[in-house]
Amino acid sequence: MNLPPVILASASPRRVELLRQVVFRFRVLPSAAPECEQEQFTAWEVAQLNAHRKARRIAKQHPDHLVIGADTVVCRGTKFYNKPADAADARRMLRELSGKTHQVITGVCLLHLRGHREALFAETTMVKFHRLTPATIQRYVTTANPLDKAGAYGIQDQGELLVESIDGSYTNVMGLPVERLRAEMQAWLADR
Repeated sequence: MNLPPVILASASPRRVELLRQVVFRFRVLPSAAPECEQEQFTAWEVAQLNAHRKARRIAKQHPDHLVIGADTVVCRGTKFYNKPADAADARRMLRELSGKTHQVITGVCLLHLRGHREALFAETTMVKFHRLTPATIQRYVTTANPLDKAGAYGIQDQGELLVESIDGSYTNVMGLPVERLRAEMQAWLADR
């Protein structure tokens, strides 16, 4: 793809790995943008707003670059499941999600300030968990490092212990919807 220099505004190693499927060369500059208050918005809005904030924070410093910001939200109905505070919080989240279907929504922002261009979208995947035993939850929490992941799990990290099925993009659940991102970037190029 013939894009301006690309920056990923994220420290997530999963997003770095996934973006390599779309763009060969890019820089990684994590964004420290504050995240919005969730009570005021839907999960879909929160994911996009936070993705935009992350991209904008970096784009202000690098206006000639195409900056990609992303934010993943896990929710069930109106209840959000952020990154757990500790192992006990992770166990609580997994108990609450056990045997149920929840949504994973990733908002993505493509922002090029110098060119006055922006694309903002969100992708949703429905994830159904197995009924989890206390032993399965404990095993997952002690072996999969769930503390840095929304919803206290990563589908790529022993996800087979937890996930019964998904409806939608697998890479979206990992933190970056590769299929949709590729399509959006191709549309970006076509609009030049």
